[in-house]
Amino acid sequence: MMRHRLQHWEQQTLLWFQEHLRRSWLTAAMKIATFLGNGGILWLTACACLLVRQQTRRAALTALLSLVFSALVCNALLKNLVERARPFDKIPGLQFLIRKPHDFSFPSGHASSSFAVATVFLATLPLWFGLTALGIAAVIAFSRMYLGVHYPSDVLCGMVLGILFGLAALIVLPLLLEIPWLPETVRAWVGTGMVSANL
Repeated sequence: MMRHRLQHWEQQTLLWFQEHLRRSWLTAAMKIATFLGNGGILWLTACACLLVRQQTRRAALTALLSLVFSALVCNALLKNLVERARPFDKIPGLQFLIRKPHDFSFPSGHASSSFAVATVFLATLPLWFGLTALGIAAVIAFSRMYLGVHYPSDVLCGMVLGILFGLAALIVLPLLLEIPWLPETVRAWVGTGMVSANL
């Protein structure tokens, strides 16, 4: 009974978005947001930029590790384990507004990767930078529902998993740097991760 109620609520929510929220300008913005989340392109670019400076290198490596966790657990494991069909294949009248994804729906990889990196940035970089990343992550996650390619529960679970992946990366990277056979030059290259408030 609870499952059917959840499914009904999710269907009605996506149809409500379609009926009441969709506007041409907002659709354009949501398509851009989703594009930035494709393959973690925005987050990989941000990490590449942060790798240049030693003060932000540790944050970048931690964020990259969180993306690895997200890709392995969400995209490679859970999607193929759950095998949830996309909402546009199940909800009559729901139109998707981007190229049809061919993988499974649950959980949202966009939400997972985005919140994984945002969590790391919140913990390791100045507050304004972390909050900006969190805001972008939220827009990317919402765009998946707006465009009709994910259920709300896909996105919510992706967000929660992403936060966990970010926290896991914050724990795991220091452990990796303590591996005895790791060259000292690598540790020196990573640095301490001390970042000034103005970045």
